Amino acid sequence: MRGLGVGTVNRTFVIGVGMTRFEKPGTKKGDYPDWAREAGVAALTDASLGYDAVDQAYIGYCYGDSTAGQRAVYELGLTGIPVVNVNNNCATGASALYLARQAVRGGLAHCALALGFEKMERGSLGLKFTDRANPIERHIAAASELRPWQDVPLAPQLFGMAGQEHIERYGSDPKHFAWIGWKNHKHSVANPYAQFRQEYSLEEIEASKEIYSPLTKLQCSPTSDGSAAVIVASEKFVDEHGLWGRAVEITGQALVTDTRSTFEGKSAIRTVGYDLSRAAARHALEEARTTIDEVDVIELHDCFSVNEILTYEALGLAEEGKGHELVEREATTFGGDGPVVNPSGGLISKGHPLGATGLAQASELTWQLRQQADGRQVQDAAVGLQHNIGLGGAAVVTVFRKAA
Repeated sequence: MRGLGVGTVNRTFVIGVGMTRFEKPGTKKGDYPDWAREAGVAALTDASLGYDAVDQAYIGYCYGDSTAGQRAVYELGLTGIPVVNVNNNCATGASALYLARQAVRGGLAHCALALGFEKMERGSLGLKFTDRANPIERHIAAASELRPWQDVPLAPQLFGMAGQEHIERYGSDPKHFAWIGWKNHKHSVANPYAQFRQEYSLEEIEASKEIYSPLTKLQCSPTSDGSAAVIVASEKFVDEHGLWGRAVEITGQALVTDTRSTFEGKSAIRTVGYDLSRAAARHALEEARTTIDEVDVIELHDCFSVNEILTYEALGLAEEGKGHELVEREATTFGGDGPVVNPSGGLISKGHPLGATGLAQASELTWQLRQQADGRQVQDAAVGLQHNIGLGGAAVVTVFRKAA
């Protein structure tokens, strides 16, 4: 990883967060500027700031025309600051956060806004531009060499292939993946921002419609409408504005993209980003001078239940091939012996508006470390980790700690 080189390196702090409720596409009142205003105002209010305090803004979305980010953030004010539109597939929100933090860390801004939104369509995701190269055609080609292609939507097929590989190679079972769906739906009951707040039995998870074995419908994240926002500031800014009581430090962060192993590893697990997640976690934890054993609460990218178990291994919570052993111990829920994973309900239950997802994860962890998560609070949470990944590909891992 290349460093910043010679120059200023500031400590960076989250000082304000906000989000809308995530809702089924077509059912949420208003339009994306309305949702961006709601999330942005909530974050500014949380930080006791006006929009004129923000030096730069990074606005994430995948489904929208160019400069939709400006249209969204102009709802907060017209101050002439730089506004950068960000699109990194499902890792868009965390990529916007990465850029905001990078600007503050490098001394280019004292206060930066990362805001994400999405106005989506119902049903599985598909290509919008069919007259040019598919951005993930190399991923599809690699996966096609491993298993016969079926008439099933792309994303669940790729992750389903990874689940089948895990079962065959490491001895996991479809029930392990179903348990992830059960856990995250159960967690979401206490989250007022979640798209789904219904608890299901394990049997109901298993019996829901099969999408691509071993994945059933209740193990898949839905498309969603909504917005989330995070304000990042320097130590000097926090001090000058008296914000230490609400500040949460970003102690480590990394964004990585695909390497040869994604396409040449002869593994569906590699194709869906295992090595990206592992590398990003390693770099972020190293910068934070933290080990995974010190992390109390995690929000990770459970786009499908398979990916949660794969990410247990990539983050170092379990050895490679042994993520399902955490499931057998029920280690990653309340009362377990590991960090609580996805107390928000995760993408499976909270919803997955691509541009907002990573910022919703960061909001949840900020509330957790401030002890403001109400009925889903992880007791005595002091260190949080966020994992956000998008095929194509990008993975962002961020480590948070309550400011001392």
